[in-house]
Amino acid sequence: MDITALLATTPTNLFIDGEFVPSDTNDTFPVINPSDGTRLARVASASEADARRALAAAVRAGTDWANTPSRERSTILHRAFELILDHGEELAWLQSLELGRALPDSRAEVSYGAEFFRWFAEEAVRIRGDYRHNPTGTGRIVVTHQPVGPCLAITPWNFPLAMGTRKLGPALAAGCTMIVKPASKTPLTMLYLAQLLARAGVPRGVVAVLPTKNASNVSALLDDPRLRKLTFTGSTAVGQQLAARAARHSLRVSLELGGNAPYLVCEDADVDQAAQAVAVAKMRGAGQVCIAANRFLVHERIAAEFTAKVSEVLAGFRLGRATDEGVTFGALSGADQVTTVQKLVDDALAQGATVASGGVLPTGLPAGGSYFPATVLTNVPTTADIAHSEIFGPVVAIQTFATEDEGIAMANDTPFGLAAYVFAGDTGRALTIAERIEAGMVAINKGTISDPAAPFGGVKESGVGREGGMEGIGEYLEPKYISLL
Repeated sequence: MDITALLATTPTNLFIDGEFVPSDTNDTFPVINPSDGTRLARVASASEADARRALAAAVRAGTDWANTPSRERSTILHRAFELILDHGEELAWLQSLELGRALPDSRAEVSYGAEFFRWFAEEAVRIRGDYRHNPTGTGRIVVTHQPVGPCLAITPWNFPLAMGTRKLGPALAAGCTMIVKPASKTPLTMLYLAQLLARAGVPRGVVAVLPTKNASNVSALLDDPRLRKLTFTGSTAVGQQLAARAARHSLRVSLELGGNAPYLVCEDADVDQAAQAVAVAKMRGAGQVCIAANRFLVHERIAAEFTAKVSEVLAGFRLGRATDEGVTFGALSGADQVTTVQKLVDDALAQGATVASGGVLPTGLPAGGSYFPATVLTNVPTTADIAHSEIFGPVVAIQTFATEDEGIAMANDTPFGLAAYVFAGDTGRALTIAERIEAGMVAINKGTISDPAAPFGGVKESGVGREGGMEGIGEYLEPKYISLL
């Protein structure tokens, strides 16, 4: 891939009303490559005035887009799906450059992210209504669905493409307009997607992309009554603050917030299978995934065997520059993330945990990169911060339990409930455990869980609402009741 040519053809201005334009203040901010600390580009930084201009365009375009036949909206989404695949290598390289993530993971995200447009292209033509008599026989009830209206999507840095398509797909399918604020660490992928959406036929004003170094410039739209929905993926603290602000105008809200996923390995589990699944459940994106396995809860009788086999799995990963051949996990998103993970590991070690394997950076890594080694910790005490915090790094922190009830209690001992993983030899037992775990999503005997055709979301302090699946489009539709005689 010619990186210079790729960056030269990637927009760096704001996308407002169908055009790429500079900020009204001409302000910019740098995008840094975490693999080596070099600057990739300078991107326009949206002001509050830019955000208001994007919302005005979304309002103007809203009526026509809502009235566009669902088949036409579906066709546009299908075109967008195809364009993403046609430009898959460009999108994969952009993600790896601005995120530091290894190319195999970025290529996987291209396929995953594209699928949300295909899935919701098919859901667009299946929006249903209802007709029925009321129980007293004195009238008829007609229920139809209308688009919520202009939406604001705030997306995180760890999935620069898919976190946008997972929100844009259902919004566009439902007939909503949307303003997207990508993370300041990774804005290039979403700006590249904006030009593909324009080529697919998305009308002017229907989609805006507003990178900014000052998030409050865009979140100021929550105080504008013309905005009708907020969809946010990110930390629990920030999401709850934004939701409280959105409540002032009774906005619809969808939140995908923090996770602390338990990885429960029962005594009768296939230990080889459970260890191999760590390669995806923990190591995808160097562990910087909201549904990444976080707390490895292993039955005490198989803990030593599991630890040894997981150590072998992690030893097979090659750390390095994201775009180098053969690299299977890359840098963390920045020096700040390295610091966060290191503090969690240091605290665990200070409280008695031990390093079972890894923990040392290989030689020859690019200078200036934000790297952290694959690490397996054992004897992690329940008092350690790493047992209660989202790690967002390539660290397997192992705790043990003696009974099934104890393991489930440990799994549920968190205010979060996004994802969970259960490994057990008996399927009925695994299902029973899955039903008892407090999480919005549970994977049984595998390390993958996300699917565009399935509802994605959490319980407790991990969020509100669902993305993907048949449920996803409902987040962007308002049911309207019409009463007839």
